[in-house]
Amino acid sequence: MNPAKLSLIDAEELARRLPMARAIAALDEALRAGLDPEADVPRSVLDVRAGQLLLMPATSSSYAGVKIAAVAPDNPARGLPRIVASYLLMDAATLCPVAMIDGSALTLLRTPAVSAVAVDHLAAADAERLVVFGAGPQAWGHVEAVRAVRPISSVGIVARRPGQAAELVERCRSTGLPAEAVPSQAVSTADVIACCTTARTPLFPAEAVADHAVVVAMGAHEPTAREVDTSLVARATVVVEARTAALREAGDILIPLRAGDVDTGVIAGNLSELVRGAVDVAPGRPKLFKGTGMAWQDLVVAAAAVDGAP
Repeated sequence: MNPAKLSLIDAEELARRLPMARAIAALDEALRAGLDPEADVPRSVLDVRAGQLLLMPATSSSYAGVKIAAVAPDNPARGLPRIVASYLLMDAATLCPVAMIDGSALTLLRTPAVSAVAVDHLAAADAERLVVFGAGPQAWGHVEAVRAVRPISSVGIVARRPGQAAELVERCRSTGLPAEAVPSQAVSTADVIACCTTARTPLFPAEAVADHAVVVAMGAHEPTAREVDTSLVARATVVVEARTAALREAGDILIPLRAGDVDTGVIAGNLSELVRGAVDVAPGRPKLFKGTGMAWQDLVVAAAAVDGAP
């Protein structure tokens, strides 16, 4: 390995190389070109004293890559990020390292970009009211991402900590986007609802969600945690990143499945099928996109950052 040829891409450089709109486009194009999310390698999870270590490898015809992510629940109390990660991108033919990327910044880019791909194919063209649950980095990323695909004119922030909510409201307003802290009941006014929390139980009742609304639930990747209730899963057109991942990790789907309240047929399609127009999106029903985070997403975005660098 020649260190002089290894690109080191920190958060600032990643943002310069790959703005949100281009990350969304890269993911959409990869899915249209035939990428199969069902073939993704399952992440390995190791429980450690401070939390969890996640190992997420993926390959394509051009690149191989692996993200090592650490989830440390006590970090925010120490003034540190809850999730920290590193990403190594390698040439597929030789497996020689090509770039080392700030994995936390990569996650903060690719996760909302994936959500935005789903929103772009599920939400009404004139969707303008966004309600976000959570006020952390992913919440801001989802504001930015949804705004890239829909004409969002106002944002409501639902958060447990008033200080964090106020900071996110101000960040939205600083970009010219009207925003305010709102109670959870504000979901009834939303065209798009983004759930970006560490909640383990549902954030709002299904009956509060309008028939035309799109709900994105991306805050949990554990079989015992969920952000939306059983009634919403049963009522909505449900799209997942991949059936394999959802049936392995997505508590939002697995909890009602195990209770016998729904069956696997509740999943209308995966993200690839949605992008290719192969999902029957029924009118008069809300839409639910459930994401857990997958390794192919990191690889696609990392490759786009390297290949598209000016």
